[in-house]
Amino acid sequence: MELHVKREHSSSDGQHPNRARMLISCPDGPGIVAAVSRFLFDHGANIVQSDQYTMDPSGGMFFMRIEFDLPELEQRMEQLQAEFGEIAGQFQMNWQMFNVSHKKRLAIFVSKEDHCLVELLWQWQAGDLDADIALVVSNHIDMKEYVESFGIPYHHIPVTGDTKAEAERRQLEVVGEDIDVIILARYMQIISPSFIEHYRNRIINIHHSFLPAFIGGNPYAQAYRRGVKIIGATAHYVTEELDGGPIIEQDVQRVSHGDDVGELKRIGRTIERVVLARAVKWHIEDRILVHQNKTVVFN
Repeated sequence: MELHVKREHSSSDGQHPNRARMLISCPDGPGIVAAVSRFLFDHGANIVQSDQYTMDPSGGMFFMRIEFDLPELEQRMEQLQAEFGEIAGQFQMNWQMFNVSHKKRLAIFVSKEDHCLVELLWQWQAGDLDADIALVVSNHIDMKEYVESFGIPYHHIPVTGDTKAEAERRQLEVVGEDIDVIILARYMQIISPSFIEHYRNRIINIHHSFLPAFIGGNPYAQAYRRGVKIIGATAHYVTEELDGGPIIEQDVQRVSHGDDVGELKRIGRTIERVVLARAVKWHIEDRILVHQNKTVVFN
């Protein structure tokens, strides 16, 4: 389930060296917004955007995303985080604070289908994804030349049933500890629980269906046989439950009895690449909060 919350103010354009973002979730109650606003005011910060959502004002969860400008942010960030801990403890907050000028580092996993990868590379090259693509990992060699033409390292790590554990060890090694999010751009391998735990709520997958539907192989052939009238795609965080993680974004398009399997695939690929790119963009812009198996998306 996803909850989309309309923002009230204009978004950051990524060109502000002293801009920061905060994501907050905590039990709802009086004084949360006032306390956060007062803290930022007392430190000389100027709030430029604020969004909030409550599941239930009487004992539900409260979610907040806030952007602010603070002079000399780079030098003051560590102290600001340390001092905010007192307020966080008072309200039992889970919270994160980000310096917007520090671009997130992405790792993209791909198999043979290239449409989602190409969309991400194109948006990155056009400046629409304000992040650094650090590397691409694949269990096939097909996209190596294309990816390296962008100056991005390409790691070919084959995977078989007998080598899966060793392959994941190598993947963890090349990804390292400084990657903010892993994107499964039609990576056709199941991720192990230990790998997922290492990057909890930091692995985004694209599923070729408006979940839940058509599990398993040949989804578009299944859809064609069922005579579906709507096809779609779902981007979600990866959890141990296959295709059952918190949903970030979905989209659909109407189709008809006149569309054959090939046309359904073409339409589906278009939806997949757009939905995945949106989800990645929202993640790197710190617009998503996860609570249990749901997301709150401030977009």
